[in-house]
Amino acid sequence: MIIALILLLLTLLGAPLFSIIGGSALWGFHSEEIDLQVVTIEIYRLAEMPILLAIPLFTFAGYLLGESQAPARMVRMAHALLGWMPGGLAIVALTACALFTAFTGASGVTIVALGALLYPALQQAGYPERFNLGLITTSGSLGLLFAPSLPLILYGVIAQQSSLDTPVNIDDLFLAGILPGLLMVVLLSGWSMWKQPKGQITTKFNSQEILSSIKESIWEIPLPIIVLGGIYGGYIAVSEAAAVTAVYVLIVEVFIKREVKIRQLPEVIRESMVLVGAILLILGVSLASTNYMIDAEIPTKLFHSIRSFIDSKWTFLIALNAFLLVLGMMLDIFSALIIIIPIILPIAAGYGIHPVHLGIVFLANMQLGYFTPPVGMNLFIASYRFNKPVMELYIATLPFFFILLFAVLLITYLPSLSLVFLSL
Repeated sequence: MIIALILLLLTLLGAPLFSIIGGSALWGFHSEEIDLQVVTIEIYRLAEMPILLAIPLFTFAGYLLGESQAPARMVRMAHALLGWMPGGLAIVALTACALFTAFTGASGVTIVALGALLYPALQQAGYPERFNLGLITTSGSLGLLFAPSLPLILYGVIAQQSSLDTPVNIDDLFLAGILPGLLMVVLLSGWSMWKQPKGQITTKFNSQEILSSIKESIWEIPLPIIVLGGIYGGYIAVSEAAAVTAVYVLIVEVFIKREVKIRQLPEVIRESMVLVGAILLILGVSLASTNYMIDAEIPTKLFHSIRSFIDSKWTFLIALNAFLLVLGMMLDIFSALIIIIPIILPIAAGYGIHPVHLGIVFLANMQLGYFTPPVGMNLFIASYRFNKPVMELYIATLPFFFILLFAVLLITYLPSLSLVFLSL
């Protein structure tokens, strides 16, 4: 009890997350008189996982794209293809942000990188300022359900380490995120069309502009085709797709487009690997902590305790939604995945919830938590980026919050949205 209080106090004082998780695992194994080398063994076992290579490679590719002019080319092409529709520019913003977040895996990077392009364009088009702020703040996390999103890969890695009767493959998660992700984009697109300023003249359909923008983005367009086509065509594994992506982006942006100088590469590598290093260190000690909890039958005991209050799978899911919304406000998505997933996976399995469906529900809720008042991370990033009071961001994101909350409920209670492609 004293150790638990000390760890809690250290957490409140801002101690690194990995030290808290590792400390709790070490104390748990020590109390059970288990050799503490088991923690080292878990970290070593993590290093042997082939799928783990995908995390640093996709992260590096995403950061490299963020340093180039690829985001501007992406916005131009999306505007040429969709700008003629009612609410076209707002739909362009949604689409561009979703695609960019899918490759970077970081919603804050999307707000910073694309906000400078999209915010003035939306203002010029006559959209209200509050709508613009809400749209960009919300769109920052839209791509978390689309491949090759880093949180999707990380969930798969964690789920594969849990002793589940139903195996979880990364490519299954990539497929499962397509319809739920599209549902969110479509609902927000409908709202954007409804909120289009009266009398606004949409951009005329211009085939020449479309061809010009496609020509300008000719090197980036094959990227999702190579990644997804290679994986689902059975030509390459996920880790191999990550290697192909990293090499392709490096060649295009550094040697062909020359938008990222060779002297910038060490800084890009450093920034991307700082994120990866933090994730892997937390993941290593978390797996050791997970093993202790399994040995101590903590998930089983939690399941029986919850079962005494909640006997329905659907009631459990709504309680899980509420819990994850609060969690998303307080923890970043990577920490939440690493800490919470090993605990709730066995409990959800006890209620008969498919682990792939659980992963999509978890990420959809965490996506919503990014901009849920009072402490959603995207609210503060957008406040800093656009120099606006956080309270103004709270109000601006409310309509988008309720639309996406409706989408999250549909994703939760219609498992077929996540599992239909798997059944095919």
